[in-house]
Amino acid sequence: MLDSKYSKEPAKMKYCSSCVYPGVSATPLTFDEKGLCSGCRTSGQKSEIDWDRRAKQFEKLINRYKSKDGSNYDCIIPVSGGKDSYFQIHIIKKVYGLNPLLVTYHGNNYTPTGMKNLLNMREAFDVDHIFFTPSIKVLKAMNRIGMEMMGDMNWHGHAGIFTYPIREAVQKRVPLMIWGEHGFMDLGGMHSYNDLVEFTYRYRHEHCLRGYEWGDILEKGLEYGEDLKKSDFIPWMYPTDEEIEDVGVRGIYISNFFKWDANEHGPLMMEKYGFLESEEPFERTYRTMSNLDDMHENGIHDYMKYIKFGYGRATDHVCKDIRSGKMTRKEGIEIVRKMDPIKSKDLYRWLEYVGWSEEKFDEVADRFRDPRVWWKDSNGDWKKHNIWDD
Repeated sequence: MLDSKYSKEPAKMKYCSSCVYPGVSATPLTFDEKGLCSGCRTSGQKSEIDWDRRAKQFEKLINRYKSKDGSNYDCIIPVSGGKDSYFQIHIIKKVYGLNPLLVTYHGNNYTPTGMKNLLNMREAFDVDHIFFTPSIKVLKAMNRIGMEMMGDMNWHGHAGIFTYPIREAVQKRVPLMIWGEHGFMDLGGMHSYNDLVEFTYRYRHEHCLRGYEWGDILEKGLEYGEDLKKSDFIPWMYPTDEEIEDVGVRGIYISNFFKWDANEHGPLMMEKYGFLESEEPFERTYRTMSNLDDMHENGIHDYMKYIKFGYGRATDHVCKDIRSGKMTRKEGIEIVRKMDPIKSKDLYRWLEYVGWSEEKFDEVADRFRDPRVWWKDSNGDWKKHNIWDD
């Protein structure tokens, strides 16, 4: 029996006047008096920035961290093997000549194409590369716990990506970490490009990890009857403040120094280094070069965003393409109408992986619907306001 909070139709959803983001979003948004969202405003700053000056700032910054005698790596680059990872390595290794260590958290969900791209990086760029894959038993348990606890089967992946490379930085005493884009700034305008924002534990904890840490997952997992212990969570244990300070670990975003356009990264990396796009189209988005490191990111994990907030990856990609001038809002709305509601077939791989039924998945998923977005009509069917209704 669902909560009575779904019995009342919510206020009409507000949408950005330029892109297609709704007011209730997974990425925090604000709207100005013209109805323009904060993501569109921040994206507009890209055309106003002196990128040549930013590149000089970047060069000055990285020169302070280069190993003086070659006895250690110059920096660590957390990579998934995607087009943006390739672009990061291209800039750092090929353009500026640094000796980076690549670090990958492998969540056991790579697409075949994504794995080919990941394995190709060492040869294409002549770099050292650490792959880390946690216990599959633990990963399956964390998939189940994350879904039950917060409607996110990939919490382990978010936590791993933003923890394991930092553990390596501390252990190998490599202070400079170079990330790609700041996701919440790129999508929702959380910060200005003029802030030159850097990676922080607070951002990781509050936004990337939804306010949870490994101890919360262990505690809830034991309540759910999972066979887990503290030592299973070593890869997700963030270094202490003292350890971070002792090494001087600092995380910068390369998108603050070079104009970031994923649509341009892909073709360039394909031409230069043999990056591969997906051989098959995704069900929930039209892009074929994104999220190849996890078959569920563009699939059932993204479907959960639709269940929660009423939109998905197609909306994210449409908004980026509208902002960069590659698509009109009208064209984007038609794509969103078609693709956002799709319940993708990779669900059945995930169900077999974790031992769930589709009925259990649907029951758990419905608990996370936001009542500001969803309601049930007199027939018991789920309803929401749509951008094409306007």
